[in-house]
Amino acid sequence: MKRGRAFVKTLCRRTLSSLHHHKPSLPKMDPSERYCYNPTLRWNPQVEEYFVKAYGADHFARISKAITQPSCYSCIRVNTLKSTSDSVIKKLSSLLQENGWQSDPSKGTDAANNSDCIATEPVVSDGSPDASLKNSFISKCKIPDLDYVVFVQGSGPHTIDYGYKEDKPPKEVIVSRKCAEAVLRGAHVYVPGVLACSAHVEKGEQVAVSVALEQPGADGGWGVGFTRGTVLQGSQADPFYFERNGLYIGQGISMMSRAGMFRVPQGVALDLNNRVFNLPSFNDLLEGEIFLQNLPSIITAHALDPQEGEKILDMCAAPGGKTTAIAILMKDKGEVIAADRSHNKVLEIQKLAAELGLKCITTYKLDALKSVQRINKSDNQDATQGGVNGSIQNSELPKSGIEKVSDTALGFSHATLDQPKNGKYTSNAEHRKNMRVMRNGPGRNNTFGGRVEKCKGFFPNTFDRVLLDAPCSALGLRPRLFSGEDTMESLQSHAKYQRRMFDQAVQLVRPGGVIVYSTCTINPGENEALVRYALDTHKFLSLASQHPKVGGPGLVGGCQFPDGYQEEWLRPGEEDFVQRFDPSSELDTMGFFIAKFNVGAKDI
Repeated sequence: MKRGRAFVKTLCRRTLSSLHHHKPSLPKMDPSERYCYNPTLRWNPQVEEYFVKAYGADHFARISKAITQPSCYSCIRVNTLKSTSDSVIKKLSSLLQENGWQSDPSKGTDAANNSDCIATEPVVSDGSPDASLKNSFISKCKIPDLDYVVFVQGSGPHTIDYGYKEDKPPKEVIVSRKCAEAVLRGAHVYVPGVLACSAHVEKGEQVAVSVALEQPGADGGWGVGFTRGTVLQGSQADPFYFERNGLYIGQGISMMSRAGMFRVPQGVALDLNNRVFNLPSFNDLLEGEIFLQNLPSIITAHALDPQEGEKILDMCAAPGGKTTAIAILMKDKGEVIAADRSHNKVLEIQKLAAELGLKCITTYKLDALKSVQRINKSDNQDATQGGVNGSIQNSELPKSGIEKVSDTALGFSHATLDQPKNGKYTSNAEHRKNMRVMRNGPGRNNTFGGRVEKCKGFFPNTFDRVLLDAPCSALGLRPRLFSGEDTMESLQSHAKYQRRMFDQAVQLVRPGGVIVYSTCTINPGENEALVRYALDTHKFLSLASQHPKVGGPGLVGGCQFPDGYQEEWLRPGEEDFVQRFDPSSELDTMGFFIAKFNVGAKDI
């Protein structure tokens, strides 16, 4: 009996020892694969199949990769009515260096030097190289007629040592996807963008910064799926632990404690001193002299070719970058009508125009789908007497129902929001409301003198030129880390909406005028397919050459859908009339598309 008990005890000990030595171990992690920036853009399967048909698998893979990264240079448009490129280059070089910003393209990949094909050495007014700025990170564009455009060289992607040690991961902060996309362009990490943080993070500590991308939910939607303020333990039990592999965007110093990040409503949460992509911030630098704008957007204004004294309409003008570019090309002589259906966005346009000192811009609140005013009998008689081309004069613009946004609307001051009312304590709810007002504007009923009546639109044949920078799927914006919500249905919905707006633009341009259509998407259904629709529907339109010609050719052919629908794009010979900017090309721009149309006699 005793021997039996001893045998059982020995067997149990051996079994427990065996279990102890052979317990399942967690997979070992390669720090170089986790703590890096190597995102993969997830597409809707149908959308991905469509783009593969349009571009080819290899080309689309390169486009998808490029979209996840920012351009490695910043493009600045100089306000030539107030300054010059040479003056701006010297001022910016001094200011950025004073702020401690340095660019070291040698540490990045070849993409960091892609802008060499569109940039030159800094020069002085006589055209000779400026020795004081030799090897500067700021240079002037060498594209013909774009010498007022300045490039500031950035760098990246950089490899960052996050200080990982086995069984001791670095302290970490998770930010939202939108916050991360802004950070990759050079922005700070602000409090609203912080979603989760490691325990016991104090002010002044070094932390790694990663991104939480939207994930598919049980209801078919997309979301982050965890509560803001979650404590990170540095273990695989953390939210989105494996999903965050390859989604680390930098390393920074905490500007407040963990408790402060989730207690205060605003402020800089992290000072990122070690970024994957190093791009400067231009906040409050040379206001009125410069405007940060993508190169294709600047070229769009040039393609319109505005002339002094003309009447021009920007149908979807917000935030006003192209509007002000057009006004400066006209030397502020003529009339630029900037319309947008959002009250607060109209205020933004007017504020930018005032900042740049432009007087020829008139802003209206107007839905682009209602841009053409219905003509009654008396109006029709006036319109037909407007001249040989059927256009009407300034005095004949329909005034009733159109109220220009009051200049006093710009007198609204955000500085007064946080002041206590009559010395009383401001509740958290009221403070949050004030924060929304600071972000979005005061609203149509709370703006000082800014209430805008409904606009009835304009008579046909009113404008010499019309720019339709149409609302689109924005699949060319960089950097983009998420695209799962875009479906073929949503892309086709954008295309239908754009066609309706284009039909409005066609009516508003006088015979002999010009229409420029542009989008910031890589979707052929919103680009080449729109051109095909325009040429087939409006026989008096013809594609026009553009200057400067920087982008590549358009897509020829079409796409057959499973339901039998044939989407037609450009025909042979038309591709060189448009400009398509490829994010994966050496230009290193956003994805963009520009088409220019000449308007012939409409009686055909």
